[in-house]
Order: sequence, then structure tokens, then C-alpha cells
Amino acid sequence: MSLKFTLIHTDGGTGPRTGVLHTAHGDVPTPVFMPVGSQATVKTLTPDDLRSLGISLILCNTYHLYLRPGVEVIGKMGGLHRFMDWDGAILTDSGGYQLFSLSPLAKVTEEGVAFRSHIDGSEHFLTPEKAMEIQQELGPDIMMAFDHPPRYGDSYEEAREATARTHCWALRCQQYHRNKEQSLFGIAQGGTFADLRRESARTIADMDFPGYAVGGLSLGENKKITYEMVGETVSCFPSGKPRYLMGVGSPEDLVEAAGMGIDMFDSALPTRVARNGALFTRSGRQNIRNSRYKLREKAVDPACSCYTCRNFSAAYLHHLFRAEELLAYRLATLHNLHFIEELMADIRKSIDGGTFSAFRSDFLGGYQLTDQEARLAQKKKWLMRQESSK
Repeated sequence: MSLKFTLIHTDGGTGPRTGVLHTAHGDVPTPVFMPVGSQATVKTLTPDDLRSLGISLILCNTYHLYLRPGVEVIGKMGGLHRFMDWDGAILTDSGGYQLFSLSPLAKVTEEGVAFRSHIDGSEHFLTPEKAMEIQQELGPDIMMAFDHPPRYGDSYEEAREATARTHCWALRCQQYHRNKEQSLFGIAQGGTFADLRRESARTIADMDFPGYAVGGLSLGENKKITYEMVGETVSCFPSGKPRYLMGVGSPEDLVEAAGMGIDMFDSALPTRVARNGALFTRSGRQNIRNSRYKLREKAVDPACSCYTCRNFSAAYLHHLFRAEELLAYRLATLHNLHFIEELMADIRKSIDGGTFSAFRSDFLGGYQLTDQEARLAQKKKWLMRQESSK
């Protein structure tokens, strides 16, 4: 079956709303957060772990799977669902962001992008049609159109050219789309320029995709700009179709963007920071490596009902991270994804109950944000590590 979207609660505008994505692999309540399983795995967790957390939709990455193990391997194994033993829904992104961020020697033409693999330096050429062919072979429930996301800091002209190219490529993806059982979402770009954002959203909306994404944000800009660009984009999307904010996953951003009418989110942030010892709580991130946890008998978050907090002390987690034991990463990841799933459930409950405004104020009032300068510095370090691994 192709994807269907049912709105449950909405004010008819760009305010908070709940709904259900009906897919061939089950119903997905929205707003929903998709854990990232770029290489057909959510790092450190099994499919049973994901099911136990209540996760119904995950994201996998076209770029990474195309390079390794290769779409032919996954096709022969019966598709992505069978390959990774996941019976829930899957969304595959087009690989556009990874292509431009992981391949500094990428050469862009109107036809497509020539690039070298960040794994072995082999040469490849990816076009909108090729991106569609790969995704259709992988067999996800939702595919994303191949796009050209402007880099943060690009000039207006550079952003305009990349956005126009995104529109052309979206049309080519739509024309090549063969398997109507798999839904194809369009992506609006525009950088940090409001007029480009509105123009792109209107152009993509006019193509009548079954869903729409806001791409190219949370790449270095401050949160105020992120929210402004989300607002400019969403205001031009049709209300009756799902709206997806790509690459955004910090708790405060999930609350804020859900309040702006976003239905879908993805980000590697919850799992990435977990592996670095940062655990989410309702009062903010806690660094389990900190010495104050060395002798703490209670869980990191005594109010949390996740497997980690039910069974292990903060002192034990502190020890695991200090000793660099592999179990540390698994337990921290279970905790963070449980936290995010609980947060999304609370967001949905508050929207349906008409109390979202109070929920938002209460949550943000008690959640200590990561210092913005520190956050941007961390993002820069992560991007530098990505560069050095090429």
C-alpha cells in the first residue's frame, strides 16, 4: 500500500497537530522522531530493542548503503526490511546531504554529482534517476527526492542556484518514480534566506508530492534562524500532507518545531551524544563522565522508566564510560531514545488534549539548554571529524 496521512488534531494552520502515517509496515503516530540507522543499523541496538522502545519508523541512508554493502547485496537479500530484520516502516534519505558533506571533491553539474567515496576513494556519479533506482531497490516505505542542500555560509547566489537545482532534480525524481507502493517526498531548500525558502516551498508543493520536507537546516546557524526558516517554509506547505524537518533532534527543537506544525523528525544527535556520555533528562543533558556520578547509587534519572535507569546506577554507567566498555554505549543509547520517544508521546498527548502551550512552557522552563556557543563549537568539531575521516 502507498502511504496515507490522517490528521487527528489540528488548528488548520501552522500550529501543533497530531496525525497518523499509514504505511505498509504499520501505522506511525505523528509527530514522530525517526532514529537514524544510516548503515541499516541504529548504532548499538537490535531491532528488538527498537520495538521495545515503541519505535515504528527509522531512517536509513542511500549514500552509505549504496557504497557499502551495495544495493545489489541488499536486493539479493530481499530488500532493506529483510536484510536488517526490521518489520516497522523505513524512510530512506536521498544521500544528497552526505554526498556534499562527505565528498569535498564532489563536482556538481545539472545532470548529477561526480564524487569519490569517502571509504576507498572510488569514483561514482549520482543522478536523481540513480538515487531513485537505488532507493526503489532498497524498498523503503518513504523515499526522498535527490536534492542539493546549500552549505551553511553560502552566498545568496550560491543558495539560489542550489535551490533551483533541487527543484529540477525533484521533478526528475518524480518522473522516474516507478513503484507507487513507495511514497516519494519532495524537499524544500533555500539556505537561510526567507524569500528562497518561501519560493522553494511553493515550488515543491506545486509538484503535489505525498509529503514535504524542510532540508538544509541545523548546519551551523543559530536556533533563532532555524526556527524562522522552518516557519517560512511550513507556511507554504499544504496542511493535509505530512511535514518533515530533516536533521533536527535536540529535545528543545522537537518541542518548538512540533509547535510549528512539523510531523516528522530525524537526527543522529540522540544516539551520537549518548556514545559520548551525554544523557537526556527533563532538566537537560547530563555528562555521565563527570566525577560527581562516581559514587551516585541512584539512576541518572530516577524518574525514567527505561531499561538503563531501571537496572543500573549512575555510578555504574560512569564506570563503564571511564573504562570505555562497549556496554556503556548501548545503555546510554537505550536511555536517550527512550527519552525522545517519551517526549514525542507527551507532545502528542498535550496536542490532543489542548494543553500543548502549557506543556511547551513547562518543558522549556525546566530544560537547561546547551550553551549555544558550546553547541556550535561541538557541531564544528563533529564536522571536522567527518572531514578528517574522509
